[in-house]
Amino acid sequence: MYTTLKEVTKTAEELNFTVGAFNAHNLEMLPEMIRAAKEMGAPIIIQTSVDTAKYIGYDVLVSVVKTMAEKEMVDAVLHLDHARNFDDIKEAIDLGYTSVMYDGSHLPFKENILKTKAVVEYAHKKGVSVEGELGTIGGTEEGIHVEENDKVYTKPEDARTFVDATGIDALAIAIGTNHGQFKSKTEVNLPLLKEINAIVDIPLVIHGGTGVKEEDYPELINNGIRKFNVGTELLVNWTKTAKESFEQTAVNKSLRYNVIPANEACHDIVKHKIGLFLNVENPIHIG
Repeated sequence: MYTTLKEVTKTAEELNFTVGAFNAHNLEMLPEMIRAAKEMGAPIIIQTSVDTAKYIGYDVLVSVVKTMAEKEMVDAVLHLDHARNFDDIKEAIDLGYTSVMYDGSHLPFKENILKTKAVVEYAHKKGVSVEGELGTIGGTEEGIHVEENDKVYTKPEDARTFVDATGIDALAIAIGTNHGQFKSKTEVNLPLLKEINAIVDIPLVIHGGTGVKEEDYPELINNGIRKFNVGTELLVNWTKTAKESFEQTAVNKSLRYNVIPANEACHDIVKHKIGLFLNVENPIHIG
């Protein structure tokens, strides 16, 4: 089923798992990502940056994800990631995305609230879910770089105020992760997550998931993380595999023979991550 962020995270909350949100960097990798979710019997969030959506076409992405969700019998969400421009968000909603993220994390607190609230009001009228962000996450995302010294951790009391004032469906929090990190792993601030989860009653989101240690997943999931973003790991492995294939191929050999292995690399990553995100070793009800 082609569905919303609100719906899949509701199921994740009931069964104590997290939904994998995987960045599609091109159209080619997308089908294998959905097929991997089908094999695991799990929902999936396909997310794109604004630039990727414009490169492929919002309407094309909607058509592909919607068609594959129905064909493969997978609960799939199409989510616009880290959008800061109202016009981009409106276009995604109007053309059929089921979820959007307004990223006002760089703004003063009150301005973030007001602008996020405006997005929520428009999106909810269309049945579209909204993710907001509070605090700043390190690293580089679509050319926007945040230095380590400029990171701001999410404050629990601010998180509660933000959620109540905006009406968002999910909250991305800053607990030490970094966008684009793949050569090393970070130390997430688990005590801070527990504080936030104790006073915020909506699904919480991890960004920069490639840089998170897999052994930390259960603790994150058991403390309210219901959407877990993975992008860089897919990008790096797709590109690495494609480079190896193209380097060895004849120039007149069909492109699909070079692209299929790269797509399969993404399939394997998504399947592996979902297997961990399902949190099967932990009980359904925590606490």
